[in-house]
Amino acid sequence: MQADFSKPVLAIDTSTSSLSLALSANGQTFLFHQEAGNRQSDLILPKIGELLGQAGIAAADLAAIVYAQGPGAFTGLRIGAAVGQGLAAPYGTLLIGIPCLDAVAYRIPDAECVLAATDARMGEVFYAWFDTKHHRRLSDYQVGKAADIALPANAQTPQGIGNAFALPEPPPFDGAPEMPTAETYLNLAQSGRYPATDAAAAELLYVRNKIALTAKEQAERKAQG
Repeated sequence: MQADFSKPVLAIDTSTSSLSLALSANGQTFLFHQEAGNRQSDLILPKIGELLGQAGIAAADLAAIVYAQGPGAFTGLRIGAAVGQGLAAPYGTLLIGIPCLDAVAYRIPDAECVLAATDARMGEVFYAWFDTKHHRRLSDYQVGKAADIALPANAQTPQGIGNAFALPEPPPFDGAPEMPTAETYLNLAQSGRYPATDAAAAELLYVRNKIALTAKEQAERKAQG
């Protein structure tokens, strides 16, 4: 399936503690980005309504809804995907999932070796290697200790990007702690490189089966400093 990007498209990013929205309509892009914490679920529908109002359109006019597919904050991802499905299903609107690490990586375009790395909590990071110049992913999406990240074979001059580089123990490469916004997701969707699906087939991307430490594990980690 391919979306018609000449018509309005909404992008939703709830993969971090921020609520980020971007709406392309009538030749303009309408944006909202705010630190939301645990208020994402309260703010997301009213703020989408405000953007639609600014553009003078309704949810039924959307050709596609783009959403952050993961990996990222578990609760936030589910909020974004559920809202996207809820808005899309009544009108047969297409959904386009963009992997979060792709959005991070493309903050550095036209580079042959980019490490996208984000905070995965529990002392780990989500990461993947990309060649954004030739639109290729050089590794699987992974989760693990930042110190264990290795340079891909035959890769040179790596550039790092993502909030993992702001951690006390960042990946062992130079990098900037920048993160994408919903506008990044919107732009990637408009590239046509990511498939569209109907609402029922929309999925999230998880690279970790375990999403939280047990109370015992938390106590052990605290004791270890």
